[in-house]
Amino acid sequence: MSMDISSEMIHSLLPMFMVTTLGASVFAVGLIEGLAESTALIVKVFSGTLSDYLGKRKGLAVFGYALGALTKPLFAMAPTIGIVLFARLADRVGKGIRGAPRDALVADITPPQLRGAAFGLRQSLDTVGAFLGPLLAVVLMLLWANDFRAVFWVAVIPGLMAVALLFFGIREPEHHEGGKRSNPIRKENLKRLGAPYWWVVGIGAVFTLARFSEAFLVLRAQQGGIPIALVPLVMVAMNLIYAASAYPFGKLSDRISHTKLLALGLVVLIASDLVLATNDHWGVVIAGVALWGVHMGITQGLLATMVADTAPADLRGTAYGFFNLMSGIAMLVASGVAGLLWDRLGASFTFYAGAAFCVVALAGLVWRFLFAMRRS
Repeated sequence: MSMDISSEMIHSLLPMFMVTTLGASVFAVGLIEGLAESTALIVKVFSGTLSDYLGKRKGLAVFGYALGALTKPLFAMAPTIGIVLFARLADRVGKGIRGAPRDALVADITPPQLRGAAFGLRQSLDTVGAFLGPLLAVVLMLLWANDFRAVFWVAVIPGLMAVALLFFGIREPEHHEGGKRSNPIRKENLKRLGAPYWWVVGIGAVFTLARFSEAFLVLRAQQGGIPIALVPLVMVAMNLIYAASAYPFGKLSDRISHTKLLALGLVVLIASDLVLATNDHWGVVIAGVALWGVHMGITQGLLATMVADTAPADLRGTAYGFFNLMSGIAMLVASGVAGLLWDRLGASFTFYAGAAFCVVALAGLVWRFLFAMRRS
């Protein structure tokens, strides 16, 4: 939670900092956000594979958290957009290193019939820090007259606390013992990741294409005339709803069709895009952001559960890595295109385009469901 507070204090202000202080275009913001988030997801391939090979998780997690914490001062000192890009990429590399081993560990220690609830709970707890961070950023921006750099310096403290807590306070859990381990990405091992797993990978990429970076939510709120110091409240609202909905929907996923729940998530995202496209009034933006948070609560833990259900136990780290690789590429494409549309055609068109892509994705999901019903 401490690292989430640290990261979100910065990320909730960073789009405005880049546009207002450093003079970046919205396209540049979209490209940087897409590169950053896709980098985190791509790095998870290697950390996940390494965690499978070693059978150990904590060392990778500590290194990832430490790298993330050490990037925070760079944001406070950044004189140009290039330094922000470097810091953002390094921060996301740290996230990527720690992400897949953590997810694989959750899957390893949770009974199959409770995985949905476990991943939902994990998403909820992760998101607590994600709404406390922007909330703290709002308070400090009001106290310090919109001094972005001062707030970024404060964000260094919870980042370092997270590293210390993990290093000194968490014991390495027991790991499954076995014979000699082979390279998880050897051909014969990858063949064991069957068609159901790769379908989940494809679905995850499609969902990421339909949902570009959350930086655009911050920029939409700023368009509506919300004071700069209060704009991070939109991320507080989104993450509060995300945290509140992730566990109930995760628990629900243990009892109902995953495909139906994914379809519901797409419907909610369509509604969010349409609301955000219609108007930039603060009340409308908050409503759209709230729907966005519900969509995240429905889908993110569910997709993680589906990966765990379709991958062999000894290849879960690798499975999460490849899942995040495809999602990372999709995030880069989606955020770059969204930024370009925003600069050329405006914010409304960007969100309408997102809704249109969701409709296409929903049609594909329904077609596959009907096809599976006919075969059964």
